[in-house]
Amino acid sequence: MVRAIVGANWGDEGKGKITDMLGETSDIIVRFQGGSNAGHTIINKYGKFALHLLPSGVFYDHTTSIIGNGVALNIPYLCKEIQSLVDRGVPKPKILVSDRAQIMMPYHILFDEYEEERLGKKSFGSTKSGIAPFYSDKYAKIGFQVSELFDEELLKEKVERVLEQKNILLEHMYHKPAIDPAELYKTLLEYRDMVAPYVADTALFIHEALKEGKTVLLEGQLGTLKDPDFGIYPMVTSSSTLAAYGAIGAGIPPYEIKDIICVVKAYSSAVGAGEFVSEIFGDEADELRRRGGDGGEFGATTGRPRRMGWFDAVASRYGCRMQGATEVALTVLDVLGYLDELPVCVGYEIDGKVTKDFPVTAQLAKAKPVYEKLPGWKCDIRGIRTYEELPENCRKYIEFIEKEIGVRISMVSNGPKREDIIYR
Repeated sequence: MVRAIVGANWGDEGKGKITDMLGETSDIIVRFQGGSNAGHTIINKYGKFALHLLPSGVFYDHTTSIIGNGVALNIPYLCKEIQSLVDRGVPKPKILVSDRAQIMMPYHILFDEYEEERLGKKSFGSTKSGIAPFYSDKYAKIGFQVSELFDEELLKEKVERVLEQKNILLEHMYHKPAIDPAELYKTLLEYRDMVAPYVADTALFIHEALKEGKTVLLEGQLGTLKDPDFGIYPMVTSSSTLAAYGAIGAGIPPYEIKDIICVVKAYSSAVGAGEFVSEIFGDEADELRRRGGDGGEFGATTGRPRRMGWFDAVASRYGCRMQGATEVALTVLDVLGYLDELPVCVGYEIDGKVTKDFPVTAQLAKAKPVYEKLPGWKCDIRGIRTYEELPENCRKYIEFIEKEIGVRISMVSNGPKREDIIYR
């Protein structure tokens, strides 16, 4: 059986915690897209961690963690991340890396930095992890697959061929030093030696596991609104963030995905530029940011303060629909206990008309939020384990959100720890 855990909004919904939790009953956990550009924060018996490339299930002895073919694989970063877990007393996880995964090249990160610098005020707010240049090269067919590291002759020839193009850009567009093919070739051989112990035909491994009745968990990165097709294009990421892509990024048939858990935040937050209708500012935003998440709402990768907003039912309903959510996990509900009332964005006013459907980006730029206000519950709900024990206004808020998004809320997270969860 395959379950997917994906985000409904801009990312930062708390997917890491839910993956870490459900990892307990899974055999295999797969990261299927993105790279080290987003972080999943996890708090468990070993401490607090921000994982970037590794799936959030690496803390269990019984799981195999897979870096799928859809991932932007930063090899030194992966090895550093594995080592950092071991250094902090976590048993060394079982990890497999797809032989078809593509490699994040050192120049991808440089091009990401140079392009943001060149764009100045019009920049994308990139995490400068090389993601856009990486996926550009993958689809322009000048990327390097892991398997290619093991054919030295082919590798050497390809490095020289690809650098002819890259060096023209570096010299004439960015006015930066050219890359020496011999140096890059040497680096790639080092990468090969680092990754060699983990390389496998992971699609075949998962296929065999499913035949044996094993449980597979697909872990997505970011959320629907950062998808290149269905998100707030162009302020999106460069790989599909949808559960449907999990089938491709992990190498399994689409009909194997039986359960799609869409993670929805009890308020809104976003890192990076782009349209954000229910955004709030000033003291109101500062207060929510300070109380939010565990230790405040700051990006797990960049440390940047997240942009804050009230719950957006329009964006969340759309986010769940595009993911094909079969159930929803509502997170960080405990954060809202300080508020007298809770505004919920239930519609967008565009050119004088109110819509409940999420529009394309150009329309989104003109949208004004239409709010409905619900009474707050004014107390701390951390530590509560059953739904019935929650304050009435808190239950009303959950049920209001459930009705708006049209998907069953099966889990409510009311704290950062693995056990801070209420099953409905």
